[in-house]
Amino acid sequence: MQSKFTIGIEEEYLLVDKDSLALADTPKALMAACRDALQDQVSPEFLQCQIEIGTKPCETVAEARDDLRRLRSTISDLAGQHNLTPIAASCHPFSDWKTQETTDKQRYSQLEVELGDIARRMLICGMHVHVGIDEDDLRIDLMPQLSYFLPHLLALSASSPFWQGEDTGLASYRLTVMDNMPRTGLPPQLSSWAEYQRTTDTLTELGIIEDASKIWWDLRPSSHYPTLESRICDVQPRLSHAIGLAGLTQALCRFLLRLRDSNMCWRAYDRFLISENRWRAQRYGTAEALIDFGDLKLKPFAALFEEIIGLIAEDAEALGCLDEVCALRDLVKDGTSAERQRQVWAKAPEGRGGEAVVRHLIEEFHADL
Repeated sequence: MQSKFTIGIEEEYLLVDKDSLALADTPKALMAACRDALQDQVSPEFLQCQIEIGTKPCETVAEARDDLRRLRSTISDLAGQHNLTPIAASCHPFSDWKTQETTDKQRYSQLEVELGDIARRMLICGMHVHVGIDEDDLRIDLMPQLSYFLPHLLALSASSPFWQGEDTGLASYRLTVMDNMPRTGLPPQLSSWAEYQRTTDTLTELGIIEDASKIWWDLRPSSHYPTLESRICDVQPRLSHAIGLAGLTQALCRFLLRLRDSNMCWRAYDRFLISENRWRAQRYGTAEALIDFGDLKLKPFAALFEEIIGLIAEDAEALGCLDEVCALRDLVKDGTSAERQRQVWAKAPEGRGGEAVVRHLIEEFHADL
């Protein structure tokens, strides 16, 4: 097994005013201070109320935890000097996308021209996990197999039940917004790296996209690094859950490559079937069953998650992340962020639910720092 399965985590945060708890634009002085402190590990996002960070390539989940804690703490400390604070949820519970300002950057201006209101509605934040896979063809080979587990990752990560002050009825409303974009959703089944290049080159040569970074599948070969990039997850309010999900993604990649080394593979199910589980995860999170296509049964998520842990325990142990992965049982037992947010809203005084949820998200962001 040649790949080292290095890991990198990208997260997008929302900045809120400490007094009003509404979204606030990133002051230029704040972004400059973040740049000074974190160099290229921080960048502006499409909307001025967002900020993006990325860990360094890490050998282990423990190393990634330390780097992510440093990044989160630095953003929080510097934002506090401007009476702002970050939250790590995929949607703000009550702010309106129509009142947000876009960042003055050529890439984002072009995106707005190309996509119009679809781009301006992108008041959403995600978590992307990069796993180092050395060979080009190997990344393509693992994509359809890893796609089977994307709904399970989505279900665990769900953190966006509210949109513009309303309960959407979904655990991950972020995905509803994201799916309005072109070139999103589950990746196609590709036979080789050469086929992937031919497919993406068709769009770049026609001038439709500038490069493969404009392909926003739930899972893709990174356009910048020799990694397989999972983009399915909602961003996590708590650092410990972000680390657990990253570790689970890393361990799944190692598990699938271990199968390959034994001349086996995980069955590549049709995208239509996996999409049904993706929808169920988007709608219910971990609260309802997903389909076990091998048994052709709807199974409670808790049972499915225990089966996954059984599959990847050897790999998580080898990678040093078994404890972090097993700690995700809390999301199954006690509820995802989406469920926790709903509980906070329900207990709040009439008309104050959104503010209560933001306070809760602020507390969760800082709980593990």
